Amino acid sequence: MSRLFLKFQDYDRNVFMWINGRLHNRFMNFWLYYFTHLGGATSSIAISLLIWLLAPAPWSTTGLQACIALAVSHIPVAIAKKLYPRIRPYLALPDTITFRNPLTDHSFPSGHTTAIFSVTVPFMTTDPILLLILLPVALIVGFSRIYLGLHYPSDVLAGATIGTLVALATVAFWS
Repeated sequence: MSRLFLKFQDYDRNVFMWINGRLHNRFMNFWLYYFTHLGGATSSIAISLLIWLLAPAPWSTTGLQACIALAVSHIPVAIAKKLYPRIRPYLALPDTITFRNPLTDHSFPSGHTTAIFSVTVPFMTTDPILLLILLPVALIVGFSRIYLGLHYPSDVLAGATIGTLVALATVAFWS
């Protein structure tokens, strides 16, 4: 089992180094630095609350579902960060490219990725055509976390899984 885990860690690190080290260019540096904030607390809370409070039905209900999914999804994130205190890649790998004011808390799982998936999935379930817009947005936010040197791919995958499952459970609770 530990041999398999070591292989997975090695693969995770290699994918991280490929994304973080080889894909950098000025265009993506600019856009991903700002785009990543869609998964941050300010944006995800504000957008969900505004839709809940200002949008007509059924979008107001979806906004409420997004608010609840966002809040609930961060319980397992907080627990996982305590149980598995993984050092962020820019602190662990010397050649990592990172940007202004990088986070210093634990890496696993990605809170930004959890947030963006927990907020967007209720909207995708309400109107599946939104999948064409919101899924790429969520995936880009997750990708940006790796690109910016803040998370390993497994951190992002775990965050996407937590956010999606909590959002689907929240939506199912309404049914």
